[in-house]
Amino acid sequence: MNKLLATLIATLVTGAAFAQAAAPATPAVPATPAVVKAEAKADKSVAAAVKSEAKVDAKADTKVEKAEVNAAEKKTKALTKSETAKAKARAKAAKADADDKAKATAKAEKAGANADAKADKTVIKADAKVETVKTNAAADKATAKVETNAVKAEAKADVKAAGSK
Repeated sequence: MNKLLATLIATLVTGAAFAQAAAPATPAVPATPAVVKAEAKADKSVAAAVKSEAKVDAKADTKVEKAEVNAAEKKTKALTKSETAKAKARAKAAKADADDKAKATAKAEKAGANADAKADKTVIKADAKVETVKTNAAADKATAKVETNAVKAEAKADVKAAGSK
């Protein structure tokens, strides 16, 4: 629940950052050495922030892909195990004597239902884990975006402050 809340808050903050209107263009200020130095420093910090954001995005995407692959493997394994258990139960029922045939068949159906239920639980857990990883990845991406926007705003303020000296 906390992760979901964090994701929603991060999405809200990101949405608010995008919803803000662009500031009107400032009149051209003569480039003093302080302004040039501040702009260079700002460009460097913004580039580092963008690079960091891209790194976080790539890492989050990798985590999601890895979780999806693991979930697919778990699902396949669970379904195969279920089919194997059902086949064994049916084979055992087929070998039963004529007198015990009905009882053995009922037992095989029960074993098959239990195997299916267990496989379904495994599939549900695997899907839930993938969704959790996707949510965490989205939160990580949104956080990185907000941090990048903060660095950009800070750099812009530094350049503006250097120009007003």
